[in-house]
Amino acid sequence: MKMMTMINLVRGSVMKIHGLSRASRCLAAEGGVRGLSSSSGPRVCIVGGGPAGFYTAQQLLKARHDTAVDVYERLPVPFGLVRFGVAPDHPEVKNVINSFTQTAQHERCSFHGNVNVGKDVTIDELRQAYHAVVLSYGAEGNRSMGIPGEDLPGVFSAKDFVGWYNGLPCNKELHPDLSCETAVILGQGNVALDVARILLAPVEMLKETDISQNSLEALANSKVRRVLIVGRRGPLQIACTIKELREMVNLPKVRADMLPADFKGIAEVLKDLPRPRKRLTELMMKAVKEGGDDKAEKCWGLRFFRSPVEVLAGADGKRATGIRLALNKLEGSGESARAEVTGQTEDVDCGLIISSIGYKSIPIDPAVPFDPRRAIVPNEMGRVQDTAGLYCSGWVKRGPTGVIATTMNDSFDTARVLIQDMEDGKLDLSVNKPGAKAITALLQTRGVRTVLFSQWEKINAEEEKRGRSLGKPREKLLDVDEMLKIAWS
Repeated sequence: MKMMTMINLVRGSVMKIHGLSRASRCLAAEGGVRGLSSSSGPRVCIVGGGPAGFYTAQQLLKARHDTAVDVYERLPVPFGLVRFGVAPDHPEVKNVINSFTQTAQHERCSFHGNVNVGKDVTIDELRQAYHAVVLSYGAEGNRSMGIPGEDLPGVFSAKDFVGWYNGLPCNKELHPDLSCETAVILGQGNVALDVARILLAPVEMLKETDISQNSLEALANSKVRRVLIVGRRGPLQIACTIKELREMVNLPKVRADMLPADFKGIAEVLKDLPRPRKRLTELMMKAVKEGGDDKAEKCWGLRFFRSPVEVLAGADGKRATGIRLALNKLEGSGESARAEVTGQTEDVDCGLIISSIGYKSIPIDPAVPFDPRRAIVPNEMGRVQDTAGLYCSGWVKRGPTGVIATTMNDSFDTARVLIQDMEDGKLDLSVNKPGAKAITALLQTRGVRTVLFSQWEKINAEEEKRGRSLGKPREKLLDVDEMLKIAWS
């Protein structure tokens, strides 16, 4: 749709309130015109209402007092991986939602949920309506293991498993079978340890968190007693942080089950390691030595120098009953060490396999450059390659690595680059862009109704109310239609 047509839509469908359709009048009555500011300053659109999106918005609002920011989010609810990725027993990490809420309620910021960018509205249409567009939509794809049998029932991605216990609507029907004794997690990053901890933690520990109730009930009936966390390299290359490892070591009624052979020669190099790596390695070696409570009914263990080769099916071929692992040796040392197969394999019996080898971003719109090998939007310091006025921040910019603080710094960097481009004249601010006025009108013609932040607060209140009745901080709504019904009530 051409820019002039979009502006005419605004004039004819938004500014002349008496001429609004019934749906448009409802939108106005709900406060839908909030965020349709008449400010003539720079207008910036952010695609994605997770940490990267909100941190970018924070910095933009702080740096220029004439900038208006609109955040578009596919789901009716904000906060992305803070809501759906952070482990339920890590409530302190979720406190960042308080600052994101302040950002969303800022007079120059507007949240528009229930908008699927790339489907409901194109990137080109957003670029016509805004001086700049920032892609902050994260990484919702799964990295494939590329091995036979990975599509068998009983095999899940960590992203989907985490989404299941954290109440992500698209994962509510996951129904993992927890009737087996042994689970194998492939990957040794923080997400892998989060999953292992949730599988083994006493249900009493989880009852007072915001874990979804259906997941809590499934975990209460779980028969999983042993979780192996497998990595292709050695103890000196493990990707988790000491906090997550310490939580595994300190899990009540759970013991560590390590292989001393995996730590051969580690003591000799310990003194030369950087301090964070040294402390992490010392904690692992302590777990090897002490093991834990021999009377514990559950156990966990790190398994090093192993790579998945094949998911093994049962006699009927209908579901996973084990995994074949290649035994590796390391070539090189330190962070750059490579795993090389030895030709030997071992089979592990297990009924649940969770692949935690990484998330990946996916293309959002044909108009946006995309690097399929690195699974990112190609960029230089957040400026999207060969596309003026288009920027990116967070995982879609750098890949799915780091913690929330990493995303914060990365997003601040993108915002600073964008502001610099404004001040250097690389963005033409002389043109008065219509921003959300045009996009809201356009969405209305396509039958798309947005969820504003004040409407999300109705969902939030309902979740907190349901949580209180269960002795939890909240009980997340799992159904998008139910979310929308409450938001628009």
